[in-house]
Amino acid sequence: MQDLNDLYYFAQVVERGGFAAAGRALGVPKSKLSRRIGELEDRLGVRLLQRSTRRFAVTEVGQSYLRHVQAMIAEAAAAQEAIDRTRSEPRGQVRISCPNGLLDPLAPIVARFLVDYPSVQLTVERTGRPVDVIEEGFDLALRVRNEPLEDEGLVIRRMVRFDKRMVASPALLARAGTPLTPDDLQHFDGLDMSRQNGVHAWELRGPNNEERNVAFQPRLITDDFQTLHEAARAGVGIVQLPQLLVDRDLASGRLISLLPEWGTPTGILHAAFPTRRGLVPAVRVLLDRLAEGFAKCSEVEPLIRSAI
Repeated sequence: MQDLNDLYYFAQVVERGGFAAAGRALGVPKSKLSRRIGELEDRLGVRLLQRSTRRFAVTEVGQSYLRHVQAMIAEAAAAQEAIDRTRSEPRGQVRISCPNGLLDPLAPIVARFLVDYPSVQLTVERTGRPVDVIEEGFDLALRVRNEPLEDEGLVIRRMVRFDKRMVASPALLARAGTPLTPDDLQHFDGLDMSRQNGVHAWELRGPNNEERNVAFQPRLITDDFQTLHEAARAGVGIVQLPQLLVDRDLASGRLISLLPEWGTPTGILHAAFPTRRGLVPAVRVLLDRLAEGFAKCSEVEPLIRSAI
C-alpha cells in the first residue's frame, strides 16, 4: 500500500519548484525528500522526476501522476474540512427518543433550539418503552428513573431532580374513599411502571423520616407515563407520577394529591447517549439546552431548579 505522505511530498516538490524549497516549507530535510520520492518511484516502477545537481523536470508520466495526486490531496482536505465543520458548528441530523409524557415540556425547548441552529435536522420519536439507544440508532434518549440510574454501557447526563406525587381521580375517591394512611393503600387498585425485580410497592417517607413500602399488584403496568396518566384520570387506580406531568390536573381538580405528608421517591430526568468521545456539536449543544430548558420549565413549581 502506498505511503500517502510520499504522494504529498512529491506534489510539494513539484509545486514549490524543487527539493530545497519544499524541504523548507515542510520542515523536512532535502535529503529525506529525495530519498522518499526515490522510494516512491521504485514502488511505481517509473521515473516521476528527472533531476540533476542543478535542476529537475517532471516526466510525462509524472505530470499525469501529479494530476491524480493533487486531486486526491484536494479531496483529503475537503474531507478534513467537513469533519472540522461538524466538530465546530451544530449541524446535521439528530435523533432522540422521548417518553410521551415529556413531549409538552420538550416542545418549546426543541423549537428554540431549531431556531438558533438552522443547520440541524431533529427527529423526536415518541416512545413508551425503554429504547436500545445504540441498536436502534438514537443519538440520545430522555428517561425518567429513580436512583440508581441504569447505564447499559451508556453515558448518563442528569438534567433535573424532581418530586413525584401520588394521585388519584375524584371519581375513584368518590367510589372507594380516600386513603388516610399508607396502610389504606392496600385497598386500592394501583398503576405502575415495570420493575426489574417484578415487585411493586408504594415507596413512602413520613414526616419523621419513617419509611414505608406498601406492596400491591397493579391493574396496569406500563413504562409509558402518558398511559399511566390517562388511566389515573379515568379512575382506574392510584399512581405515582412526576410532578411536571400532574401539576395542571392538580390545579384543575382532575386529579387529587394523596397522603401529602408522605414523600415519594425523587425521580431524575436524564439523557442517555452512547459516548462523550467524538460527540458532535449538535448533540452536545442540544444536551445543554435540554438541561437548561427542563430546569426552567415554568409548569413545574416544585421542581428543584439546579441541574445535577
